[in-house]
Amino acid sequence: MAVIGGHADKGVLTGGGSSAVQSPEGNAVPGLAPTAWPGPRIYQPSAPLTAIRQRAHGKVSYASGEDIAAAAKLAAQAKVAVVFVEQWSAESFDTPHLTLPGNQDALVAAVARANPHTIVVLENNGPVAMPWLDQVGAVLEAWYPGAGGGEAIARLLYGEVDPAGRLPVSWPRDEAQLPRPQIPGAGLASIGLIPQGQPAEQVDYNIEGANVGYRWYQHKGIQPLFPFGYGLGYTHFAYSDFKPRIDHGRVVASFTVTNRGKRAGVDVPQLYATLPGSDQVRRLAGWCRVSLKPGQSAHLEVTADPRLLVNFDASGQQWQRPAGSYQLQLGHSATSFQGQGSVTLPKASWPADAPPKGASQSCLASRS
Repeated sequence: MAVIGGHADKGVLTGGGSSAVQSPEGNAVPGLAPTAWPGPRIYQPSAPLTAIRQRAHGKVSYASGEDIAAAAKLAAQAKVAVVFVEQWSAESFDTPHLTLPGNQDALVAAVARANPHTIVVLENNGPVAMPWLDQVGAVLEAWYPGAGGGEAIARLLYGEVDPAGRLPVSWPRDEAQLPRPQIPGAGLASIGLIPQGQPAEQVDYNIEGANVGYRWYQHKGIQPLFPFGYGLGYTHFAYSDFKPRIDHGRVVASFTVTNRGKRAGVDVPQLYATLPGSDQVRRLAGWCRVSLKPGQSAHLEVTADPRLLVNFDASGQQWQRPAGSYQLQLGHSATSFQGQGSVTLPKASWPADAPPKGASQSCLASRS
């Protein structure tokens, strides 16, 4: 195996600013810019390379990735190549684009050309462009994985645990899909990043209105690269018997989830609701997390959060639930569905300072 890039021989990246936490063992890669605010740039001393070597049955070689040709040569001699790429970020500045810094895109592309069995591990704070996506076998989104990040990454790569995470954001194809493709200023000149510039004194929040995140993409008819709620594992799941109903004034959906693969795994079925009326987009109203063995099924009931079935009436200063038919969809993500139905609710309203109460228990499960 060839392990390449991202200081994977030393540790895992953390975000900067006031969220930065340094291990009692110190910074695994000291001295990298920025050393002043919002730095320092900190790596937790949990090296993925060490954890991988503890599990490997053969030789594991490492290359820093600074020499792209040398990294590609190493990858060509291996059965599998794992490339670590990273994007450091912190409060007080924004990144001006989705491109990975440095020559990391060129590194991944060169390694993928040299070895068709290439895996990319991302250590980053948000979506990035992946021009090499079609050339690699898999992408593992590790975010800033924390004190035991190297061990966690190795456990996922070796299938000791199923990747159970689902995207908490929509992942755009490029900047053109964003509500603000360009932002004024995106760094700190004093630490060698892109000049900050003068922040805008007024922000036009009417661009998205209430349709932020995955609702923006749906409202505009945009297909992101990866939708909100998306995530793959080492098995696959099927849904059946989707039945929405009203139970004591609450919207409840029951359904069956079945593990159709040959490995144990974790699924996160998601319930989306579309309110009656024009120009409405679906909202995530509830979800479950369930672990199933191969061939095992679970009967689930998800209660929609009542707070997500209302709109705020600014003129009347109250929360309103419109009367009519509420469309419900059961999804693997915000764009992939396997079950739909509807329920009818009467009109209701609540004071501005007392919205409807959330569901005390949003998910019930019974296995077979």
